[in-house]
Amino acid sequence: MLPSITRRRSALCASASLVGLLASGSLAAPALAQSASADDEIIVTATRRAESIQDIPFNIAAVGAAQIEEQGFGDIAQLIEFVPGINIVDQGGRDGNRIVVRGLNADPISGGGGGAGSDGGGTVSPYIGEIPLFVDLRLNDLERVEVLLGPQGTLYGAGTMGGAIRYIPKRPQFDDYSVEARADAYSYKEGDGISTDIGFTVNVPLGERLALRGNVDVLDDKGFIDYPFVSRLPGFFNPDPDFTNQADVDANLLRVEDANYEKVQTYRLGLRAQPTDWLDVNLTYYGQVAKNGGRTTSGLRGPVPAGEYEAPLRVVEPAKLDTELWAVEVTADLGFAELTSATGISEENFYGQRDQTDLLISLEYSYETFPTFTGFTLEEEKSERINQELRLVSQNEGPLDWIVGYFYNQANNVGISSEFTPGFGDFAFGPGTSAQLNDLEYYAVGRSELVEQAVFGEIGYQLTDRWDVTGGIRVYNYTLDTADAFPDPVNPQTTVFFPYFGCPSGQCGLSLEAADRDSTYPLGLNQEFSGELFKLNTSYEVSDAATLYATFSQGYRIGASNGLAPCPDVFVPGPQGQCGLTPGQQFGPNAGDIAQINEREFFPDTVDNFEIGAKTQWLDGDLTLNVVAYFIDWKDPQVASASVNANLPITVNAGAAESKGLEVLGSWAVTDRFNLRGNYSYVDSELSEAVPSLVRTITPPGFGTAFEDGQVGDRLPGSPKHQFSVFGDYEQPFWNGDWFANAALTYQSSVLSRTGGRGSSLTLPSYARVNVATGYGEDNWRLTVYVDNLFDDYSETSVTGTSLSSQAPSGLTVRSFRTNVLPPRSVGARLRITY
Repeated sequence: MLPSITRRRSALCASASLVGLLASGSLAAPALAQSASADDEIIVTATRRAESIQDIPFNIAAVGAAQIEEQGFGDIAQLIEFVPGINIVDQGGRDGNRIVVRGLNADPISGGGGGAGSDGGGTVSPYIGEIPLFVDLRLNDLERVEVLLGPQGTLYGAGTMGGAIRYIPKRPQFDDYSVEARADAYSYKEGDGISTDIGFTVNVPLGERLALRGNVDVLDDKGFIDYPFVSRLPGFFNPDPDFTNQADVDANLLRVEDANYEKVQTYRLGLRAQPTDWLDVNLTYYGQVAKNGGRTTSGLRGPVPAGEYEAPLRVVEPAKLDTELWAVEVTADLGFAELTSATGISEENFYGQRDQTDLLISLEYSYETFPTFTGFTLEEEKSERINQELRLVSQNEGPLDWIVGYFYNQANNVGISSEFTPGFGDFAFGPGTSAQLNDLEYYAVGRSELVEQAVFGEIGYQLTDRWDVTGGIRVYNYTLDTADAFPDPVNPQTTVFFPYFGCPSGQCGLSLEAADRDSTYPLGLNQEFSGELFKLNTSYEVSDAATLYATFSQGYRIGASNGLAPCPDVFVPGPQGQCGLTPGQQFGPNAGDIAQINEREFFPDTVDNFEIGAKTQWLDGDLTLNVVAYFIDWKDPQVASASVNANLPITVNAGAAESKGLEVLGSWAVTDRFNLRGNYSYVDSELSEAVPSLVRTITPPGFGTAFEDGQVGDRLPGSPKHQFSVFGDYEQPFWNGDWFANAALTYQSSVLSRTGGRGSSLTLPSYARVNVATGYGEDNWRLTVYVDNLFDDYSETSVTGTSLSSQAPSGLTVRSFRTNVLPPRSVGARLRITY
């Protein structure tokens, strides 16, 4: 019979994370058990030691394999909905998802992002095993996912300003040959076809101390967003026909059904060896290939007659992201301490297309005079990383314990942006121009090299049997070199190419590999920083069922270049005047003045995090209730803005911001068969200093750039003030196994898309979503039938553009005002079989 998932001890252990969790590999529950056995504790390694979550004196959540299966989590965005204090702006597979921890975000919540080298906003450090790497990993064959809130730079190699997310994969087992097959099939209310997610895992012992484990998973999501306004042939058909005349629409536009399809292939192969009792070696290869047909976006709020799940864009926007990671993790028991070495070598390659029409016509360079104008951009990006972490963790008995580590990170990135305007060359400069330049209108290359090093550690002392004190420090430095475009040899100040006005011989149309190898133009913008971060924590065990703690911790995130460089002040025709083509695309009067606005680069921001918390158990352990209150002082926050001229997107350092909030989580074993879990978060984040020219907007009629100042007290975008989730499950023995049913409710209140609601921004409305499931399981198989988003709520997560920009006059309708949305109702079934 399938072990009960509602036993009181299991519910008690799960409460700390609000989700069920299998114990570590050595304590794993049998077969398809949905929770640990009644006597198991939740064991995590977030503090670099195996501990129960309730014994860790800071806010941590852990989602185990059992809960991932029970609730059908496919990616981190779905999982995070059931973790307090953290919010993921879920924009679908095509766009990058921003991770917001405790309100630490001042950027507009807009569509886009992703690609090679993406960091999800940079406030959280994701780990795959022991290797820091940001990737939207599918949640297959994992031991658990750990979420740590607050800066963790004294425990982890990668600097963490807001927290860390750890994917803990299942390791090869020496004494267990097993095969697992899993299949999921579902259908969207707004889409056609049956989506599938199919995979298998095999564990093969190769000897007493050698084992192999591998898994392959293939997701084929059919999508649910239509692109009904795609130009039949960009540059030759009218992208803005008379939308009231269906014949005119059909003559010029195509409808692409379910364009936001997603195909993801995930691979992992692990080899584990334990040549001696004191040495454990794990070699792992991770691979993931994600292909997307388009954005998960809706033009319902824009100027074209789009429906709830219809994109307003003129061209389809496919993308492919290929991620590979080689990891070597070695653990040696030295007696007095455990030594860990973690080495990671990763590479990401991205290729994508995006509609660029709105940006080009908003620059008012006469593109809009071409009646059939459509522009699009092809992007190629490559990111390579080498990570090395060495860590020594004490194992001595007694009141003193310590951790010391060294971290090295080298990241190289290169990207090419090729902008095409089909037919415009012939229209503006005469027949043959488009063919001569292959319709290439703009071309730019960016390169960067980052080298980061840190020494970190903690020392803890047990003052009494109930009172502990821990102090930590991190000493770090980094250098960042960037060349944001290749300069023109004739005019070194020119760093972007406008082929219609001349292109240096052989430099327009370089392949990504050639641009990566090119050393003719050195990295020109250098940034170097070093510093120290500190942590102090104390905890007191009031009783066996209650612990109080307080923590002060500091965190930071590195700066970077904005991808801009100066242009000549005076227009010079020809190749030397490429920047002169766009007079004003040079910097504004404050460029280079760090005390005001630096448009070329932005610098590190830091936080001082203060929190107090209580971890408690009641009703003889049937009820667990944990509470955390925090205050964060955010210095020099990195915020999105725009250049004074040409309205180019840049990041600047603001003065200061602050965030304060409350996080509550709990679990209640109502009966032996009925269990409830839930969490609640309150976040109040705002500017604490005014920021000149923070929010960019436009000045109609036209697209002239205007700015609004950010004021003290302006609420920051990206985080709901109120957020909660509730999950309940019931299980009943039936026949040779167990029948089960569960339901989940998630809610978040309204979210600002821009700081203070300024710049004609949209306040995203609140939403609530309900998932239900039921099924049956025996020892080696489990079948679940489910409905996600039961009441078919239309949920918007981010917004691109504003209603003001869409109303600006031009030769074409500006369609950038749109929102990213969550999936409509889906119905499906999943099966898992283990031998």
